[in-house]
Amino acid sequence: MNGARVYVIDDDASVRAAIEDLLASVGLAAQGFGSTAAFLAHWRQADGSGDGTPACLVLDIRMPGQSGLEFQRQMQDLGMALPVVFITGHGDIPMSVQAMKGGAIEFLTKPFRDQDLLDAIQLGLGRDRDRRAQAQAQALLRARWDSLSPGEQAVVRGVAAGRLNKQIAADLGVSEITVKVRRAQAMRKMQVRTLAELLRVADPFCGTYTAPP
Repeated sequence: MNGARVYVIDDDASVRAAIEDLLASVGLAAQGFGSTAAFLAHWRQADGSGDGTPACLVLDIRMPGQSGLEFQRQMQDLGMALPVVFITGHGDIPMSVQAMKGGAIEFLTKPFRDQDLLDAIQLGLGRDRDRRAQAQAQALLRARWDSLSPGEQAVVRGVAAGRLNKQIAADLGVSEITVKVRRAQAMRKMQVRTLAELLRVADPFCGTYTAPP
């Protein structure tokens, strides 16, 4: 998990220190915060820029001020996709159900086994790594799509809609040769070798095909 980040939010400094020591023993760096407000201020300043580093949050349920569950809801409102592992000294079933429905990785009641916490954190880091990789791949595809000219995009949309070259040519008021050239250029810019692959990678950007009037 080189380069991964684990954040620990707990108002008990001894708990934060114990978790940080545990994570250090397996080569994971952790950063502790005594409140959700302190963490959020740090995240906005340093980590909200999306540098691609996998991260996970270990979050106490019961804290003065904003509770862990309240912060989980705030994270959703803010679009923070950080995986959460909840820890609590006073958990109950309704609380755990609410946490899991909110997308939590795990809900651990203190005192918990060190290995259970480590397993949950590693699961969270793995999920965040996958999410970031997917987002990066989608951003790359979006950049390639945006590099297509409007005419090339129109041809790809026509192909995706099942239109024949001559139909697309009629729709766009160009020759079939032009349609073929634009399709070839689109495939080159999207870095695909087959028409099927082009349709697959371009599908999220094609939308509903409407022939120009």
